[in-house]
Amino acid sequence: MGKFSNKVVWITGASSGIGRATALRFARENATLVLTALEPDLLQDVRSECLSVGAPAVTTLPYDLSQIDGLPKLAEDALQAYGRIDVFYNNAGISQRGTTVEVDMAVIRKVMDIDFYAPVILTKHILPTMIAQGGGQLAVTTSINGLFGFPLRCAYSSAKHALYGFYETIAAENYKDNIHVTIVTPGRVRTNISLNALEKNGEKHGKMDAGQANGITPEKAADKIVNAIHRKKREVLVGSGELVMVYIKRFFPGLCARIARSIKAM
Repeated sequence: MGKFSNKVVWITGASSGIGRATALRFARENATLVLTALEPDLLQDVRSECLSVGAPAVTTLPYDLSQIDGLPKLAEDALQAYGRIDVFYNNAGISQRGTTVEVDMAVIRKVMDIDFYAPVILTKHILPTMIAQGGGQLAVTTSINGLFGFPLRCAYSSAKHALYGFYETIAAENYKDNIHVTIVTPGRVRTNISLNALEKNGEKHGKMDAGQANGITPEKAADKIVNAIHRKKREVLVGSGELVMVYIKRFFPGLCARIARSIKAM
């Protein structure tokens, strides 16, 4: 029996990177899975992989999370798949590149829709059912960029900052309802996030940033994340040496500001 036997886990952004790796890690722990991402074909590949390594059942719900109006139905479809959600991992996200002066408002809105409003809307629809069923766990991927401002990431850092406030509030309000929250805070993980990041005009960045290329593997990240969710940790830092910035921000905020000013724009 795996650690998540008889548990239903819904993961967004499950077609690649951290989402795919955590789906496979949950599958090895015998979780029943609901997987959401933009790309139906890639989701089917992940579904097959998850079934082959131990998931008893896997449902795929492809969706573009920037389409806000359809999110309540997506949440209902996820709940109806197996009648409950025990762990809801909001992992999907998109980054951006461009100074605050230059970046189009349409880009800021799209990043906020995908990275903040989509998790908020989905969680608000899942949470009452979790409470009614006697408890559950929410997890969300933020970023160390959600702990301090970072050049060329005005929308991304804003969305990730906002996730902290939203999910920490849920943790405070619903602890009595047996609702646990795990905030996942990655640094550099070797994913496609920089490839898919939006430039100031909305075009794809289309290249792997050096920091991203040298990050830890999604598989290593997934081991830490799934273990943290199993232990119901409030927060888990995922990465390597760059995580020192979290502690610099916490204990030496002035130094953190000076370092942020000196970061080479990517």
